Amino acid sequence: MTENRYLTSDLAINQPDVALIFEGGGMRNSYTAGMVVELLERNLNFGKVYGISAGSSHTVNYLVRDPSRARASFVELVKYPRFGGWGSFLAGHGYFNGPYLYEELIENAPAGDPMAFDWDTFRANPADLHIEAMDWDTGETVAFTKADMREARDVGLMVRASSTMPLFMPPTTIGEHTYVDGGMGDSWGILLNAARTDGYERFCIIRTQPRSYRKKPMGAMEQRLFRAAFRKHPIVAERTIARWQPYNELCNEIERLEKSGAAWVFYPDTMDVTNRTTDYDALVRSYETGQAQAKRDISSLLEWLA
Repeated sequence: MTENRYLTSDLAINQPDVALIFEGGGMRNSYTAGMVVELLERNLNFGKVYGISAGSSHTVNYLVRDPSRARASFVELVKYPRFGGWGSFLAGHGYFNGPYLYEELIENAPAGDPMAFDWDTFRANPADLHIEAMDWDTGETVAFTKADMREARDVGLMVRASSTMPLFMPPTTIGEHTYVDGGMGDSWGILLNAARTDGYERFCIIRTQPRSYRKKPMGAMEQRLFRAAFRKHPIVAERTIARWQPYNELCNEIERLEKSGAAWVFYPDTMDVTNRTTDYDALVRSYETGQAQAKRDISSLLEWLA
């Protein structure tokens, strides 16, 4: 089994009573990848890690304790020839080529490639994880934990299910069920209630939107587009259209927890990329800006944890 300096170091900071929660947001997670790297470099270990959509990639990268992979997943990856783009989308593989980005790279990326996945370290990490996807037929929210991940391929497949953006990626089938982005499910994009259900009362939450951000209701034309696109799976359209209100209520609840001292929240100072940005230089700038903020803010987190 691979020895990992983060798990074996005497300098580890263990916080078994704190849930670490990563928000999704597609390529906006290039910014918060800097925080993932800072948490790893500080050897901070939490009791359980929660992530949804692109936040599920942060979740597994955090548990595999790999700073290089944390960055590459939202920066270097866009240089891989089969990453995606509009050509991939028109060919039916999705704007993000999910099977390649998730299962294939986790299984087959060679040693030395920044996307190589250390299955032994992932399994050895004592922390559990919780990621979610939504069944596009029933609207049921389905959770996956490490117990569901019996081999490396399962990790990739379940992260892909959680990350499958409606319209931009084909749905993900696991067994007899087909899934789309977990942000459409009951947690609405931030797994606070899932962590509460597991008994946690303290939360370290890594957001991908600035503090003031709130979603706006979808316009009538966009609503018609979604309903037409998902006429055979109307629950996907209706959840997407309705999402703005519960998401905003969740943002308000997180602010209340922060004020009470029950949560420490990382909010980006700025956000200059979108969930679909694929420009390498823009993603490098996003990562470096996020990493600089992480280095600035980490002392506040350590004080809160003390």
